[in-house]
Amino acid sequence: MQLTHYNTNFKKQTFPIILVCDNVTNAPNLGSLFRISDAFGIEKLILCGENITIGRKITKTSRSTEKVVIYEISKSASNVVTDLKNDGHQIISIEITNNSKPIHNFKFSAKKPIVLVIGDENFGVSETILNQSDATIHIDMFGDNSSMNVVHATNIALYEITKQLL
Repeated sequence: MQLTHYNTNFKKQTFPIILVCDNVTNAPNLGSLFRISDAFGIEKLILCGENITIGRKITKTSRSTEKVVIYEISKSASNVVTDLKNDGHQIISIEITNNSKPIHNFKFSAKKPIVLVIGDENFGVSETILNQSDATIHIDMFGDNSSMNVVHATNIALYEITKQLL
């Protein structure tokens, strides 16, 4: 028998992960990020960029998870990352760089709370934030394309992080 939202045996859990979105602006992507933030039990979602508001296009995709996910909206991802780093968080950006490590080889640790930074749909994580990062990880890809949708990449990253922290 297929289970429903009401009869699954999943144990509710919150992980020491803050998801910082560096100028992610597409409303359906933002709505999806609320859903996966809830699904993976992250501590907080921080949406960074100009003119971000929670409107109908976001709430349609989020399926009401914007009501249960703790979130903030900030203009500057760089300022948010600086403050979190100063508060003792480890900053991990997901981006393909010449120094990034494959996510499947990276060892995540809950010794320090994790800030996972994801980037703009077109330009990725800003150079300023990459320079602030304690680590940069990427997802190995095997096709012709060198990038994937920010929500899909975030799903993969949160799955791997929470799997290791369990």
